[in-house]
Amino acid sequence: MLTDKIFNQDKQYYCIEFKNIPKELLSWLENLAWEYRCKVEKKEWKSKYNNYVIYDYEPFCSDGFEINITLSSKCGEYLNFVRYLYDKKVKKIGYLNSCFSL
Repeated sequence: MLTDKIFNQDKQYYCIEFKNIPKELLSWLENLAWEYRCKVEKKEWKSKYNNYVIYDYEPFCSDGFEINITLSSKCGEYLNFVRYLYDKKVKKIGYLNSCFSL
């Protein structure tokens, strides 16, 4: 995940990019962003096999694609909190999967 500052005229916007999001967490992340006043700037499906194949919509067969989302907000703390909640959710899912596989 990368955090970049983007300046637009006299207003300051903060952006953060989430890479390789699991398809099951996509709608959860979008709802979380909306709840914390973040805007989805870019959502793309990038092929894992051909780096020149990038869609801005979900392809018919989405296997073999990684999902990347860029969120923006006027307040960087909202983005940091969304990133924190996303990291906690991914860690919890990983922990539960490891418990299940035992």
